[in-house]
Amino acid sequence: MASTKTIAPRVVSRADWLEARMALLVREKEFTRLRDEMSRERRELPWERVEKQYTFQGPKGKETLDDLFDGRSQLLVYHFMLGPGWKEGCPSCSFLADHFNPAVVHLAQRDVTFLAVSRAPLPEIEAFKKRMGWSFKWVSSSGSDFNYDYQVSVTKEDLAKGETYYNFEMGNFPSGEERPGASVFFKNDAGEIFHTYSTYSRGLDIFIGAYNFLDITPKGRNEEGLPHGMAWVRHHDRYR
Repeated sequence: MASTKTIAPRVVSRADWLEARMALLVREKEFTRLRDEMSRERRELPWERVEKQYTFQGPKGKETLDDLFDGRSQLLVYHFMLGPGWKEGCPSCSFLADHFNPAVVHLAQRDVTFLAVSRAPLPEIEAFKKRMGWSFKWVSSSGSDFNYDYQVSVTKEDLAKGETYYNFEMGNFPSGEERPGASVFFKNDAGEIFHTYSTYSRGLDIFIGAYNFLDITPKGRNEEGLPHGMAWVRHHDRYR
């Protein structure tokens, strides 16, 4: 989808441009320090113990939440919107997932195991994963409460009531039973597992490298006037 946004730049001298750039640099440095402080506060959040036993279906068969850590102490889960019977995964989740493969090996060097979880049966996950050419680990939570407990799936009955719980509040979410998110878990030396963090909605923007690139271009994300922010996004094999 080609961009049609027009821009009317304010063209100035080199000296005036530099003055404006240096003024923005002050703000950018303030933002960087604020982001660092927010990251520190995120790490200092209290933890909640995971008491429930969850099981998943992976490439090698049945796995527990403990198994998913794969020998590391930290587990980062992306809740990918792919429900049972769907022909393909959510385009917006796929946009994020296009950034996952290169990150996995680097995360492992910092004691982090990364994977995706969806409620679709494993064969449906594997078929879509093959189509997209992804290699990151992706397991099915079908038959467990995992998706429901972490706010990324709702039952048809709850959906029929109107407002449902997502992003830590009641509201209406347009995509039906599945929602996107990310959750972080920690396992200590005693084997105890804790939920340390979850984020949803715009909280997932930080995972999208392409958005960071777009944010420094003149047209930016160029999403004004669209039905929703990612309405332009397609599966990468659907762009013309």
